[in-house]
Amino acid sequence: MKSWHIISVSIAACITLYVLEQILAADYATKTAAKVLLFTAAAFIYWRLGGKRGFMDGIKLSEPLYVPELLLGAASFAVIFLVYFLLGGCVDFGAIAIDLSARAQVNASNYPFVGGYIVFGNSFLEELFFRGFVFLGLYRQGFRKTAYIYSSALFGVYHLAIIGTWISFELLALAMAGLFLGGLVFCWLDSRRGNIAGSWIVHILADSAIVLIGMNMFNLI
Repeated sequence: MKSWHIISVSIAACITLYVLEQILAADYATKTAAKVLLFTAAAFIYWRLGGKRGFMDGIKLSEPLYVPELLLGAASFAVIFLVYFLLGGCVDFGAIAIDLSARAQVNASNYPFVGGYIVFGNSFLEELFFRGFVFLGLYRQGFRKTAYIYSSALFGVYHLAIIGTWISFELLALAMAGLFLGGLVFCWLDSRRGNIAGSWIVHILADSAIVLIGMNMFNLI
């Protein structure tokens, strides 16, 4: 699969999800189904056209050497909570909860299930797409700098559709910078191993912190 195919398909997928989120205001189930279809289809097509070089190649479930990933994940968890305690007062979490309930049908009753999906399912989909399909797809073709910058930038812009209307411009700029830097770290981890296992571990731990904050937002803890 050529590099321009990867870039054009990834942009089209993110635009589609943006339209579903911000223009059509689709419910969470519809958006999730669309994301699963788009992200896995892109990865599958790449896998078939790329000589079946998978995004999980070389993973050994018994491998004990994921210490750097676990430490980075723990650090991400701590940083997210630190930012929450420092800047949480600048965010209207009550309004976010109302918006989620009205637009996406996510509420206190179903949030534990949504949270579980976010931690394990959504994190895997995003790693499969942004690091597996986009980053490794470009990186393996020799476009290493482009792979780092483009996949990390797209990862940040993609989240605009989710959080863009919830926070102030200043906090949004901070969030975009954090997502871009996080994307660079995820890419670096995957370049070391040639698969998405390392970034997925960190992503799971980072999303765990976000989900816990969401549980507090819905008064579940």
